Amino acid sequence: MIRIVLDTNVFVSGLFWSGPPRQILDAWEEKSLCLVFSLEIMEEYKRIAHALAHKRELHQDINVSAALELIAIHGELASPISLDKSISRDADDDKFIACALGADCSLIVSGDKDLLDISGFAGINVMKPADFILNHL
Repeated sequence: MIRIVLDTNVFVSGLFWSGPPRQILDAWEEKSLCLVFSLEIMEEYKRIAHALAHKRELHQDINVSAALELIAIHGELASPISLDKSISRDADDDKFIACALGADCSLIVSGDKDLLDISGFAGINVMKPADFILNHL
């Protein structure tokens, strides 16, 4: 089974809208892939998803807390490695790299240009959601 670290932008997009990010979450729900996360990533998922749901009053029928609980139960909690220096131009993105390295996971799915630009670092491939679907689902 393929294991991936999912950037927050993909997770939140998949929760609230259709398209490739939703297809990735659907594949995870069908147990076609494994979502790898760290506690720091989970906290960011929670913070951003709740803020967006509240700010935009999006999809009243989506239970953000239930979705996060499912990831906590059925995803793979990883211990991120400690990075000596920032890898991404946006140091806030380093948590995804540290998680992937700590879990020996070679794939991050993201639409974030700063993460996409470091694809290949330490054997980690970073790909856009649509490319991931074409190549892996």
